[in-house]
Order: sequence, then structure tokens, then C-alpha cells
Amino acid sequence: MDFFNNLALGFSTASSLENLFFCLIGVLLGTLIGVLPGIGATATIAMLLPITFQLEPVSSLIMLAGIYYGAQYGGSTTAILINMPGESSSAVTAIDGYQMAKRGRAGAALAIAALGSFFAGTVSTFLVAIFAPPLTEIALQFGAAEYFSLMIVGLVSSIALAHGSIIKALAMVALGLLLGLVGTDIYTGTPRFTLGIREYSDGLNFVAVAVGVFGIAEILRNLESEKTRSLLMAKVSGLLPTKDDFRRMVGPVLRGTAIGSALGILPGGGAILASFASYTVEKRVSDRPEEFGQGSVAGVAGPESANNAGAQTSFIPLLTLGIPANPVMALMIGAMIIQGIVPGPNVATEQPALFWGIIASMWIGNLMLVVLNLPLIGLWVKLLTIPYYVLFPIIMAFCSIGVYSVNSNVYDLFAVAFFGFIGYVLVKLRCEPAPLLLGFVLGPLLEENLRRAMILSRGDPSTFFTRPISATLLFIALVVLVIVFLPSVRKKREEVFQEED
Repeated sequence: MDFFNNLALGFSTASSLENLFFCLIGVLLGTLIGVLPGIGATATIAMLLPITFQLEPVSSLIMLAGIYYGAQYGGSTTAILINMPGESSSAVTAIDGYQMAKRGRAGAALAIAALGSFFAGTVSTFLVAIFAPPLTEIALQFGAAEYFSLMIVGLVSSIALAHGSIIKALAMVALGLLLGLVGTDIYTGTPRFTLGIREYSDGLNFVAVAVGVFGIAEILRNLESEKTRSLLMAKVSGLLPTKDDFRRMVGPVLRGTAIGSALGILPGGGAILASFASYTVEKRVSDRPEEFGQGSVAGVAGPESANNAGAQTSFIPLLTLGIPANPVMALMIGAMIIQGIVPGPNVATEQPALFWGIIASMWIGNLMLVVLNLPLIGLWVKLLTIPYYVLFPIIMAFCSIGVYSVNSNVYDLFAVAFFGFIGYVLVKLRCEPAPLLLGFVLGPLLEENLRRAMILSRGDPSTFFTRPISATLLFIALVVLVIVFLPSVRKKREEVFQEED
């Protein structure tokens, strides 16, 4: 009964006019940035963090969530129409979706992607609603030692699932942890790594770091290597799939939803891995494997369902444990902190309207997407003709204004410029910036729980190994780290990410 009461609270919160408006803005903006290749949900959410400071907590988080899963919808549009994925998770969709478009079935491919995404989003949101409350109850039993071990698991997993070299990913985590130490010591009150700048006594501004590393760096990268975009067709028609299409997409959608729901919980980018895993599974179980790469319905339906399901279930560790499963969830934690909300299991008990309102908004947002996306295909097609050199100066100007408006601190603008340059250098060195952001977000929490656990145990480090949950989590982290360094696993991992690039 409590479950249904909580759902009712969530829907009453999400269906208020204000929250419906921001949900609509979020899914439309998410679709837009998904359609425009090269911007991405991570960079967009980072740029919009300053705006959320002026909004109500529930409205801002509903909007940011809508941008994230809306981008999964929009990414398939460019993947199908111009063979250029708007999101990394839509890269697999381009393989068969573009071939369908070349055969004059672009409308059917877009409809299959939208319907598969809608089903997957609906089911995975139901899973979030089912599993989040019991996980929250378990998390409430965690002490400082358990939280420290849990964050170690999250950081190790982000290393395992990051692009490129594992050593580089490990270095990015270490750099993020070091950046998180900038500020005032939480116990002694002593400034550290502030370079004598008083404005950094509270630490580096999360918004400035995120906008620089993801937003500005991504803009610089795209301006350097802007690709010529040629539309396959100026007008898309035939949006209704045939009966045979429906029959052939049922199995892939169900399997993709299951795969995405499971992998989305994993730290490091479950939505991306889920789409590749789904494509591999469909190719193996299909009775027509020769069709893959030639315009297979299963090659579109499975991956699109998987990446959308993965995007939704990545909210489970965020809402229950306060641990980000990917860079976007790290930005969501930043938005919560900006609003004065402490991420973690206490959110469900102390602010149930926010907790359940976000979950309910996912259902509403997915319905908005499927209702709005297909009729607006013509608009998205026209937007693809806008050159980047027109869009990006405007975006950078709004980013600078937004970052400055949070604290009215000119040093934040210097930080944006500096971290934008750092982010661009990391891209050129083929270093994945996502582990850096996860390390930066989790660093202060990791330090706080480490020191608290040591104080409670009177300086005895064995407390991390004698407490069953903490010891189990550390063992899991060790196993993951050992596995990713195995030669066979490293080779397979490099093949997957090389194919994605």
C-alpha cells in the first residue's frame, strides 16, 4: 500500500503545471541536443547547471533528467538520417538504421526506434520504482566504512568501463580526487591547495569544472573537426511500421529492455555498453544474421531499447545510494548539492515528493517523447542544416553568463577557461574525462567517510575488512580491477570501444 501511496505522491508532484512545463522543456531540449551531433547530454547538462540554481529542486532535477533520456531518443534521428550518431549510445543504431533510410524506410526506422525506446523507458522506470525503495532501506543501514567501500567500487567500475587505456582512466580518477581536495580541511579548517586565493577556500566550483571539462572542451573539439552533414532526404514519410516490422521488433525490444535495465545500473556508462551488447545478442539469436548491416529491424529496435532502458535505470544508484553511475548522474548530484540536498538514501525519507516526483516524471516524459518526436521529425531535419560555427559562440556566451551568475565570482570564469583547455588537452591525449568528474564528485565524500570511519574505529583500518558489507564491497572492487587487467578482457574491451569510436 505504501508503494501505491508513494506513486500517487510522485504523480501529483510531477503533474503540477510547473513540473510538467519543465519536463516538456527537458525532453524537447534533450531531443534537440541528441539530434545535433557533437554536443551531447553531458555537455548540455553541465552548461545548464547554473540555471537550475534559480529553480525549485524538483523542477530542476525533472528537467535535467528529461534532457538525459530525451537525448537517447534524439540521438537515433541523426544516426538513421545522416549516419552520424547524436549520442554515443546510438552508434550501433546507425549501422542498420542508415541502411533502412537508404532503402527509403527512414520513417519506419525512426518509428521503430521511438516505439522501442518508449517501451523500454516505461518498463525500466517501473523497475526504478520497484527496486529503489528496498535499496534505500538497505542503504540506510550503511555506516561510514560501508560508504567508503561503496565509493571505491564506483570509482573502480568507472575505470573499468571508461574509454581508452585503463592506466589513463586510473590517472583521471586520481586527478579528480586531487581536485576534490582543493578547499578547506573538513576537520581542521586549514586551507589546502588554494594557491592563496580566498575564493577557492570552499573548493573548486563544480559547475565551472563540469562546464569547462565537458562543455567548452566538447565545443573546441567539434569546431576543430566539424564534419560535413548531408541529409539523405529533405522530407521523411511513411512513419508507420508494417505488421512484419512489428512482429520482428517484439523480441529485440524485450531483450534490449532486459539488457539495458541490467547494464544501466553499472557505473561508467551502462547505456553505451547496453546498446552494443544488445546488437551482439540480436545478431547471434537471429535466424537472419545476414540482414545485419543491411537494414535489419532487430538491429534498430534492440539497441535503441537497450540504451533507453540503461539511461533510466542509471537513476537507481543515484536515488538510493547517492552514487553516480555515469557522468550525467555525477552532474545530477552536483545539481542536488547546488540546491542544498545531500545525495543519498535520506532523500527518499526526508524529501519523498522529490524522490517519487522524479520517478513519476520519467513515465510522463517518455509519453511526451513518443507523442511529440514523430510529428516533429521535419523540424529536427531542418535543424540539422544549422552549422556549428553559428551555434557554438552563442552557447559559450550563455555558459559564461550562467557560471558567473551562480556565485558572481570572476574566478569561476577563469576556472571555466582553464578546465576547458584541460578538457581539450585530455581529448587530444585520448583520456576519458568522465572518471575525472566522478573522482571530483566522490572525492570529498570519500575523504569524509574514510576519516569518519577511522575516527569511529580509533584509527584501526581493519574496520573496513571486519564489517561484512564493507569487506564484500572491497572484494568486489578488487575482483573488478583484477578482471579488467586480464589480457583477454583488455583485448575484448579495446575492440568494443574501438568499434564504438
